[in-house]
Amino acid sequence: MPRVSRAEAESHREQITEASSRLFRERGIKGVSVADLMGAAGLTHGGFYGHFESKDALAGVAVARAFEQSAERWNKRIASKPDDASRRALLVDKFLTPQSLKDVAMGCPSVSLATDVAREPAGAPIRAAYLDGLESLVQILASVEDGADASASRSAALADFATLAGAMMLARATEGAPLAAEILAAARARLTPEPAPAPAPARAGARDKTKEA
Repeated sequence: MPRVSRAEAESHREQITEASSRLFRERGIKGVSVADLMGAAGLTHGGFYGHFESKDALAGVAVARAFEQSAERWNKRIASKPDDASRRALLVDKFLTPQSLKDVAMGCPSVSLATDVAREPAGAPIRAAYLDGLESLVQILASVEDGADASASRSAALADFATLAGAMMLARATEGAPLAAEILAAARARLTPEPAPAPAPARAGARDKTKEA
């Protein structure tokens, strides 16, 4: 069998990483075999260990890729808006859409992989990748928060992100029931409340009853 060129090897590794990034989010780390991953990448099972020493090593790379994709989407969204308030509102809105609820394979890995990561040992590659990836998203969200200083903005971002991720986890767990939509709507209302309506202008010639009292 002819040797695979360096370019082909890099292309195959990229195929494996991309396919695994989607499949891990969709089925979970334990729910996917090496054969599944290679099949999704369009490659044969036997070639896996020429690219990664173990499924755990691949998981770390694939999770890092998933977070990179999320961060890229977030940065594009905030670049499309003129001010921090509208940038933050867009991030919240896109996170909590019905499409995000259903599109697990391409959704935010902070939600789809949280349970898997929590069950992995402390030294597992996936834990380090998840921590770094989550930090990158928190930093993006903190950059558009209305905080008095960097510490306040980070604190607000952490609370908001916990609300976003928690709402999506619960909505996915209850998908198909009315409660799922209620959860997403409640989270959106809490994070981006409608501004209070402006008071109606006083009519010309109206008496100031406060002064008369």
